[in-house]
Amino acid sequence: MFSKAETHSMAESNTIIGKGTTLDGNIESSDNLRVEGTLKGVIKTKSKIVLGASAVVEGDIYARNAEVQGTVKGKLEVTELLILGEGCKVQGDIVTNKLEVRDGASFNGDCSMGVKTKEIRLEKSPTETPSLMAAN
Repeated sequence: MFSKAETHSMAESNTIIGKGTTLDGNIESSDNLRVEGTLKGVIKTKSKIVLGASAVVEGDIYARNAEVQGTVKGKLEVTELLILGEGCKVQGDIVTNKLEVRDGASFNGDCSMGVKTKEIRLEKSPTETPSLMAAN
């Protein structure tokens, strides 16, 4: 089902949005995030985001590190390292400190490298986020 590399990468992820899952809304996290499904909205993480080959994100992404193997329609702003993996498709601007583009990756948009981006600020701290269990 998953290759060894994918299984290792998933083990490092604190939150996984699985293949076949569609989310419409924004995500903010201070932990690692992996997306295999479809997300329409803004993603902000103070850690790493991995977009698997089946991932489709329609919205902007702000992260410390990012690895993209799927499709992104929006701006990618990465404070450290952005990896565009084999077969990824990015339609939007890229702002990053370091960029690695693997064979077969494609992107259409402006690219600014070697720039210090702003610190990623989350709208709510984890203690302010309401629990799903509290709603029941």
